Amino acid sequence: MGAMIEVDQQCPSAEVLTRVCDVLLQEGVLVMPTDSVYGIGCLATPGNPARARVFEIKERPADMTLPWLVSDASELERLGVDIPVWATALAQEFWPGALTLVVKASAQVPSEYQRTDSGTIALRVPDSMLVRELARRVGPLAVTSANTHGVDAAVSGRSVEERIVTLADLTLDSGPAPLAIASTIVDCTGTEPVILREGAIPAIDIMRIALGASSA
Repeated sequence: MGAMIEVDQQCPSAEVLTRVCDVLLQEGVLVMPTDSVYGIGCLATPGNPARARVFEIKERPADMTLPWLVSDASELERLGVDIPVWATALAQEFWPGALTLVVKASAQVPSEYQRTDSGTIALRVPDSMLVRELARRVGPLAVTSANTHGVDAAVSGRSVEERIVTLADLTLDSGPAPLAIASTIVDCTGTEPVILREGAIPAIDIMRIALGASSA
């Protein structure tokens, strides 16, 4: 059975950070808290066998991709290309937070992590000191919600399915997720934002910021 440890995701201890980084660098699968819902993922490196394990554990369709959790907003320009002004404005307004931006992937994103039909990548800076510090230390994390595909997302460590805890290498329990709702996903590859999923951030707020940036 995979191990489970308690953590404070806004003030993680040095010991926890070191242990989790070791798991990620050893190509392990991690279940982790975020500000929105609990996630399951791995280090987003080329050829990482943990990526396939995430798909298997979640029973996620192979034609889907894994969003990346990154350390700060500067990663948007490094990992994306042709970023619209309004997309940058959205990142400035809502990151760290429950906003996922889908952008055209740069050459820094391995092809296996890009959506095959569009060459895009989904990026988010979570409002979680734990996750941001992990990404700062070891690099972006490829993460999806920690639930079997089609099952409700886990909103606390104890609500993660036992099967997933068993199959992951390490589960971090930080109690209830602050928002307990998935992030809002915005497609930023066109001339205006397209809401792919309305989650924690209302669509009206997304459109307000984007319109303001476009008309500035």
